[in-house]
Amino acid sequence: MTKKAKQNEVLVNHIYTADPSAHVFEGKLYIYPSHDLDHDEPVNDDGNHYSMEDYHVLSMDDVDSPVVDHGQVLHVKDVPWATKQMWAPDAAFKNDTYYLYFPAKDKDGIFRIGVATSKSPAGPFKAEENYIPGSYTIDPAVLVDEDNRAYMYIGGLWGGQLEKWQTGTFKEDAEGPAPDQPALGPIVAEMSDDMLTFKEDPQEIKIVDEDGNPILAGDEERRFFEGPWVHKYNGLYYLSYSTGTTHLIAYAVSKDPMGPFTHKGTILTPVEGWTTHHSIVEFEGKWYLFYHDASLSGGVDHKRSVKFTEIKYNEDGTIQTLDYDKLK
Repeated sequence: MTKKAKQNEVLVNHIYTADPSAHVFEGKLYIYPSHDLDHDEPVNDDGNHYSMEDYHVLSMDDVDSPVVDHGQVLHVKDVPWATKQMWAPDAAFKNDTYYLYFPAKDKDGIFRIGVATSKSPAGPFKAEENYIPGSYTIDPAVLVDEDNRAYMYIGGLWGGQLEKWQTGTFKEDAEGPAPDQPALGPIVAEMSDDMLTFKEDPQEIKIVDEDGNPILAGDEERRFFEGPWVHKYNGLYYLSYSTGTTHLIAYAVSKDPMGPFTHKGTILTPVEGWTTHHSIVEFEGKWYLFYHDASLSGGVDHKRSVKFTEIKYNEDGTIQTLDYDKLK
């Protein structure tokens, strides 16, 4: 099915899509979203109502062209180690291969990061037998830098289980830091050359304010919650993420892909629906924010739809804040 793309309108309306990871591959825009399903799972802080089980790939020849749904490219039943909750994915290209990275719960109910490969950006993708060793939590995003080194960014609080890994091992009853303590940051690991494993142990990214002080856990308008994404602009690394409870897309900047990152501001104000999740990509000389909201479903949290809009930078490299209410 196809639908002509238009900024700030849903890209496809025959299925519900969320968590869009956008890339330029082979001269086209490819979007890797999660696929929301209609169901009766309970709504809770663990995110059981987000019970996605497969992935589709969307593509656009340009920002005004029809959107092509390439169909199902991977299903949880085709992932030997996974049981459920195929949440927000990402994709990368290296070694003449396209890699699809995705979170899912293993047989013990612990989120891990899996990888599947294809020779086409449109898939289908074939999953590796096991998840990436040493991986945990959710929301993988992979940056392949100009020097061909690749980095994976992951992390999500609450249902994403990030709090449960503070000691380096999974602790079911672990809680996050107190409000006056430094917030938990996303996790980063450099990838091995084969893009199938970590080159080193994952480490926490520090997000600080303009004075170099850690963003605190109680600072819910600036602290990291989930959905990390890193892009480069004028030689700097921009880490953007969801603040969760305050529903903002915030961002921080660094000269190093592994941080620390200095918080700079807000990219997008709260959308309709609880979650907000995004990606940022340059295409034909302009920069675009891909995001989702729950407008098509009338505000149902687990039935979201992908949209996109142009973003602009100020002369000092900061990003102009987008007011969601003015995008509708």
